[in-house]
Amino acid sequence: MQIVKTRSFWNATALTLACALLGVLLAKLPYLDLVGTLVIALLLGMALQVKPNWVEASKPGVSFISNKFLRLGIILLGFRLNLMKLADAGIKTILIAIFLVTVTIYLTYYLCERFGAESDLSILTAAGCGVCGAAAVMGVSPQIKNDGVDEEIKRENEVLAIAVVCVMGTLFTLIEIGLRPLLHMTDSQFGVMAGGSLHEIAHAVAAGSAGGSISLDDALIMKLSRVLLLAPVALLIGIWYQKHLAKKGKLKQSTGEKNKLPIPWFMAGFLISSIIGTFIPLPQILIDGLVQAAYIFLGMAMAALGMSVNFHVIAKRGKSVFTASLISSVVLLILAAGAAKLFF
Repeated sequence: MQIVKTRSFWNATALTLACALLGVLLAKLPYLDLVGTLVIALLLGMALQVKPNWVEASKPGVSFISNKFLRLGIILLGFRLNLMKLADAGIKTILIAIFLVTVTIYLTYYLCERFGAESDLSILTAAGCGVCGAAAVMGVSPQIKNDGVDEEIKRENEVLAIAVVCVMGTLFTLIEIGLRPLLHMTDSQFGVMAGGSLHEIAHAVAAGSAGGSISLDDALIMKLSRVLLLAPVALLIGIWYQKHLAKKGKLKQSTGEKNKLPIPWFMAGFLISSIIGTFIPLPQILIDGLVQAAYIFLGMAMAALGMSVNFHVIAKRGKSVFTASLISSVVLLILAAGAAKLFF
């Protein structure tokens, strides 16, 4: 039995690593850079389902990778976040990020539920649209522990939420690049709007670079201000969701046992790595290597998710969250454009 599990782990590692590395390479190509490394790895993982025997032989290992490697990737991703750059950008950048993230999460969640989506799927979609795309979906997912939902449904929710932020982020990247000549914004304003409104870091980079180097720098700073909120958002959602389940009578609790506070310890690692990368003089080549390793681990987790996706169920459940996220993405774009015009 142990030999079977070990073989499953190495099979899963080989397949997901291949998807992650190929995702890194493909994301450097024109047009595919709009999609990003993580989503490409997810799509490649889905494509592996044409070989059902490969997927079946890797199942236990796939579950481990989608869970543990995800956390490791998010911790390493913290090295990308330079806290001094955010401090130099001023308090207004952080305040705008907090406003945009809060409004987007609340609005997306409200609309998803109004259109008939389940709470679990709604909050994952809201986090992805509000904070930083796929990484936010996977960072928040461990915080919504619902005993009534099995692992398969949980994975379907994660994949569907990631698909939503990928499609909306790519669509609005193209929209913003097309609108740029009509908005009469400075390069700095356009960058702030892109970083404040687009879902993935890859989307913000793609749109920001269309406005030149100043626009790209401001897009990254604004986007990273939203990324910085990933840890507190995950914690607050975990606390809120626990109360939400208790209110609906769905929280299982043993007699005399208190509910544990849902603290995302890997998010603490994310912040610690940000502090180390900011204040300890590490060689830039090392920082770049750690960030690249983060995307490989995250890509492996995405590929593992793709290998376990149920396409029929996603097609059946996707309409509500796609409609909700389209509306909230329009509102987010308007708010980000207004903030850029008013304050930059």
